[in-house]
Amino acid sequence: MTTKTNKASGGAAKEAERLLEEGDTAAIAAHADNLVSGGRTAATQSARVISELVAKKPDTIAAYVDRFVTGLRSENKRVVQASAEALPAVAQVAPARVAKHLDRLKEGFEELNDVAQDGIVRTFANLCAASVAYQKRLEPVLKQALSSADGKMLVGWTKTVLPALKGEPHANAKEVVAGRLGTIDKAHAQEIAEFLGIKLRTRAR
Repeated sequence: MTTKTNKASGGAAKEAERLLEEGDTAAIAAHADNLVSGGRTAATQSARVISELVAKKPDTIAAYVDRFVTGLRSENKRVVQASAEALPAVAQVAPARVAKHLDRLKEGFEELNDVAQDGIVRTFANLCAASVAYQKRLEPVLKQALSSADGKMLVGWTKTVLPALKGEPHANAKEVVAGRLGTIDKAHAQEIAEFLGIKLRTRAR
């Protein structure tokens, strides 16, 4: 049975393909604008198209970082998701465009939902991987994220953040993660310990 979600996703995929084939930059810009200024239905539809563009050709959305930064704080979950997908992708192909918005991205991190936080962490990790120059500016937020994540999220963030950092920031982040192992569930702690190459301490009964 075809669901409404599948139909919507299929329509978004076709629209994204059309935009890329025709090089319709005006329509791409309109979809980006809809994320922050369109009605709920238009914003949701445009968010699906943006997600398809992220997967197919992220450089086509690199000019709209400001919309995605705003979109992270949207009440529309689909807009938040699309924005959280777009920013890490743009950080890989055009890091300087994302770097212009670091202050806004760092602001109120703890108040964002899990999807938005994950998008920011992956964005910052990609920036750090692109240039060590970003490490010092982003280290405080990344440490905050690693310090507060639940077990499942900490696994993902550890595997994303640590490989992106070098030198002292890497050592500091690793120390934060290692210090969390006794505070999260054993299964996730064991997975992280294996990734870090350390032995998980036996917990007191």
